[in-house]
Order: sequence, then C-alpha cells, then structure tokens
Amino acid sequence: MSMIAHLFRIYLTKAQIALVIFLLCLGNIANAASLTVFAAASLKEALEDVADRYQTQNGTKVVLSFAGSSILARQIELGAPADIFFSANVAWMDVLGQNQLLVDEGPVNLLSNRLVLVSNRDAAAVDLTSETDLVALLEGGRLAMALVDAVPAGIYGKAALHSLKLWQDVAPHVAQTDNVRAALALVTRGEVPLGIVYATDVVDGMDVSIVASFPPETHPEIVYPVAAIAEGNVVEARAFLSFLRTDDAKDVFRAHGFQVIERADDG
Repeated sequence: MSMIAHLFRIYLTKAQIALVIFLLCLGNIANAASLTVFAAASLKEALEDVADRYQTQNGTKVVLSFAGSSILARQIELGAPADIFFSANVAWMDVLGQNQLLVDEGPVNLLSNRLVLVSNRDAAAVDLTSETDLVALLEGGRLAMALVDAVPAGIYGKAALHSLKLWQDVAPHVAQTDNVRAALALVTRGEVPLGIVYATDVVDGMDVSIVASFPPETHPEIVYPVAAIAEGNVVEARAFLSFLRTDDAKDVFRAHGFQVIERADDG
C-alpha cells in the first residue's frame, strides 16, 4: 500500500469518527430540547404539574416563568425569549396579537376560573351584594388586590366591585400588588384582613379561607388564553400546546380547581 493510500485511509477514519461525534452531539441537543413558558402567577402549581408530566413523557425541558400577565406581556414585547404565553385574560394576549408577536393560528382559550373574597381569620361567610359594607368588614385594615388597572385578577376584582357599587367606598382602602399571589400572601401573613383572588389560589392547609364568591355576572368572564410566540421555538411550542389539550393535562387543571373550556377538536 502506498503512503498516500495509507494516509487517505487514516483521514477517512478520523473523518468518520468526527462525524459520529457530531451526530451524537446533535442527538444530545435534540434530547435536551427546551421550552420557555411565560405564565400567569395563578397557574403556578397546576402548570408545574402539567410541565412535569410533559417532560417525563417527551423529554423536553419546560422552563416556567410566572408573574402578572401584564408584566409578562410587556417583557415579551421587549424581546424576552419566551416560546409560549399563558395569560390570565384575553386583553393582554390581544396586545401581543396586535403587535404580530403570536403565531398565525393565534391563541386558544383553555381555562376559566372564579373570583373570591378571602380572609385569614375565622370569618363568617359574606353575601356580596350592593348592600354589603365591605369597608366595615376590613375593620380598619386594607383589601389586598392585584394591580386593578393592569393585572387580570385586579381588573376582574375592580369590575366586580364596580358592578356591586362597592368600589367607590372601598377604593381608598385597597392595597395593590404586582400579581394575585402577592395579594394572597398579604392575607396569609395577616398584613391585611381580606383579599380578592382566584378560587384556585386557595389550597388545603393554607391559613386562608374563602368567605364569599363574586357572582360571575359582576365581572367579565375569567378566561386563560395560551399561544405560541412567533419568534420562539414554534415546533416545540405547538407540541406543548397540543399536550395542554389532552385529557391528561385537563385532569391536572381540574384537580387544581380550574374549569376547562372544551373544544370540539380536543383530544
């Protein structure tokens, strides 16, 4: 065998080894696929459970970022690297849609919720009507709410109080927070006597009780839309969105107290 032929064989062997290593690296990258989901704070426990199931079944790492929907929408507008936005109301999803930041098929309305009044005391149930003296129930304290002009839970709460003709009197006594979980925390820590949160925020073992539910007709319907971000990992996002509409994921959301909005093409 000539020296040139021998060197050529060595070169091919090294090239083949390099190709194998390259393909293995690609395989590792595929196996380590990840997805970033920006989601409303009220979805935290439920979406963590859903993401764990999805990761176990598909091997895709799901990175979850929770905050108020308004904060997350603004971050996405500024170029934050999100693949999916899961909002607690339609309005903030529409903002991203109007700015052409969503995939062409747009959002899916997936979940709904209830709005409740909570207390950290052994308080009696309250019947919320236009005759309710909410200020007196505060006993000199404040009413915790998420930002009433920006965060969905606060927007819904303000609308409900307006509808009941209670807003004008109670507005000076409201303590506003960045998101609904922060409002709940004020009640849990005893810093305020009452707060307005979602029913799903109150879980067993928590030092908070529901003292009243707001009539659904007093506020806009509480809807959680979810959509893929156009500049994100659209392929992985669509796969996760499909999983959210499976019976497996729906069962998790229901177990956490959410109502699932059914669609004819859900599977």
